[in-house]
Amino acid sequence: MAKPDYQQVAEQVLSGVGGKENISSATHCITRLRLKLKDTGKADKTKIESINGVLSVVEAGGQFQVVIGDDVPEVYERFTKAAGIAGDGEVPPDDEEKGNLLNRFIQLISSIFLPILWTLAGVSLIKAFLAMAVQLNWIDTAGSNYAILNAASDAVFYFLPIFLAVTAAERFKANQFTAMAIAGALVYPSIVALSDASGVTFLGIPVVMMSYTSSVIPILFAVWIQGHLERWVQKVLPSMIRNFTTPLLVTLVMVPLALIVVGPITTLLADGISSGVQFLFVHAPWAAGAVVGGFWQVLVIFGLHWGLVPVMINDLATLGYSLLAGPIPAAVLAQAAAAIAVAIRTKSKARRGVAIPGAVSGILAGVTEPIIYGVNLPMRRPFYFGVAGGAIGGMIAAIGGAANSTFVVPSLLSLPAYLGQGSFATLVIGILVGMAVAFFLTLFFGVTKDNDKVDEAPVAADAIVEPGANAALVSPVNGQLIALADVQDKAFASGVLGSGVGVIPSDGAIVSPVTGTVITAFPTGHAYGIRSEEGIEVLIHIGIDTVSMKGDGFTPQVAKGDHVSAGDPIASVDLKKVTAAGFDPTVIMVVTNSKKLGSIDASTPGQVTVGVPVLSVSTSKEQLVG
Repeated sequence: MAKPDYQQVAEQVLSGVGGKENISSATHCITRLRLKLKDTGKADKTKIESINGVLSVVEAGGQFQVVIGDDVPEVYERFTKAAGIAGDGEVPPDDEEKGNLLNRFIQLISSIFLPILWTLAGVSLIKAFLAMAVQLNWIDTAGSNYAILNAASDAVFYFLPIFLAVTAAERFKANQFTAMAIAGALVYPSIVALSDASGVTFLGIPVVMMSYTSSVIPILFAVWIQGHLERWVQKVLPSMIRNFTTPLLVTLVMVPLALIVVGPITTLLADGISSGVQFLFVHAPWAAGAVVGGFWQVLVIFGLHWGLVPVMINDLATLGYSLLAGPIPAAVLAQAAAAIAVAIRTKSKARRGVAIPGAVSGILAGVTEPIIYGVNLPMRRPFYFGVAGGAIGGMIAAIGGAANSTFVVPSLLSLPAYLGQGSFATLVIGILVGMAVAFFLTLFFGVTKDNDKVDEAPVAADAIVEPGANAALVSPVNGQLIALADVQDKAFASGVLGSGVGVIPSDGAIVSPVTGTVITAFPTGHAYGIRSEEGIEVLIHIGIDTVSMKGDGFTPQVAKGDHVSAGDPIASVDLKKVTAAGFDPTVIMVVTNSKKLGSIDASTPGQVTVGVPVLSVSTSKEQLVG
């Protein structure tokens, strides 16, 4: 059976529930649209259940639930657009697989920057052309025209912590407006004015000041702590004062904490890096060039490059030039070259749409944030190849004694600032070699099927199952096994989501019923999808309607993309919290691609323990192709 037209399903469901004027809010869980209707009497259940793509309709917990199955995110996106509303529980984008600590960090940074990428790309082009106009003397930097255009192009970068506070708060489940208040304090004029001051204290505690404008890591760290602090405060405060006291206490704690703790740590790291690089320039220029050229963009990601900027400015004031700045153009332009190669090779229109203007702004103005966070870093390999190109190009530039005579943002248009210091020809050679290394490595090896998935929908319940596979699915939890028909949820009990069983849990330890890959991990921790090595797709749903708990009491132990073996822990749940909140804790396990399989037989109801087979699944070639 062909997949339904998601747009058509969304429009038909909207019509069936009485139109957008009858909707109070919309969200979705792992299998169903969850709507709050102003008048449920206006909804036509029979009409909605007859829609191709709708499996069932359930009314529970004050919600009108339209069961879609694995395609619910696609329908939800179109439904909210058609209804002209913002869902109150949309799943944040999670396109990248998670793995080791580095991959998790890259995925985190990329997802936080994703909502502002197009804005960054747009203003970066303004910045690029403004820089070109300055270099060609088309505009007077002392005039009002320049002041207005510079503000338009630079405001996002100057106030970047405030923008990131919004997206980080969504990621870390913190209050967005409190996060903005914290970020606003970090870039407040009087705080910026203290960035070079010494002897600053807060309640007698020394504060090492630095500039937080354009910074990234400090606000992310602060909002992460904010989210945990808010959840704790909300638990202990009486409800009558909770709404205004929570932001009051959180802001009072987080602003000083960010200034007292994050500032010194960042400053110490930056000073250490700066001292080490300076030592290399004196004793081994080629090594210094490789280090600065290779790691400049890495330092930019962490905001540690600011520790080198004062050294450059001091060199310019005392020597009239700065060797430290020599390798940086190669580092910047190498990342831009890698982005150009991505634009040529990628199959993603969205990624190409960021890569092209981002590369232009990187080459002309030295602004690499759009391509770093939107292209190279999420894809990993292009970023690594850009680092390699920057290291090689920086080494060549440093060997030739390249240096600038005035402080500029490294870019193609700012290269005249490097004339007259060292060998300009060697600098140009270093830049060209660095760009060539990054470009050709990315062109031939940087874009793969695994890292070029922006426009691809995840493989869902129509995945191909290996013919002739036979598998036993083990119980995901200790407890009382019950027939699926006895589960107190119409959609699951009817079997429209697939064949399976329910287990009334005796403890909160949830394990994987199969060996395979986690293909879905709901942010609230209450539901997981796993595809077995044979291609059998299993949904483990912890409790009924527990999505309403918004993660309270649930602790995920796996993430999307993780490989698990049968019996491996995937989550834990506080059963007392679930029952105290009035929800049924039954753990439901269904095979969502049941229609592509052969027989699926459940064990006899009774006591079961984790690891004991409770479902037997078999397939045949005839059934798969029929």
